[in-house]
Amino acid sequence: MQKKSGSKFRSAVAGGAAGLANGFFGGGGGMLLVPLLTRWCGLDQRQAFATSIAAILPLCALSSAIYWLRGGLDFMLALPYLLGGLLGGFLGGRMFKKLNMVWLRRAFALLILYGGAKALFF
Repeated sequence: MQKKSGSKFRSAVAGGAAGLANGFFGGGGGMLLVPLLTRWCGLDQRQAFATSIAAILPLCALSSAIYWLRGGLDFMLALPYLLGGLLGGFLGGRMFKKLNMVWLRRAFALLILYGGAKALFF
């Protein structure tokens, strides 16, 4: 799919929105970035997921560093999550090409709805 005109500006704004979400909430930038990359920047779904992962890594590293410098991050407490996340990321990356995009998009939508409902009601 061709990217829309003004895509560098749109991409920068989308990245900025993802960075703000990561900074404010400690995560969630990818959930914001994927829809922006597909609908606003014109990337196809697979490109949007892959681009989001590539963009979120440095955003998470920066947010983590800021939280750590301000005393809000305990690396030893985070270590099991990091190890599990590395394994999950490896397996997800390996399976990504084999997954049907319709089902992947639906699973992503359910994840967003679950997160939204949990934030609103629990």
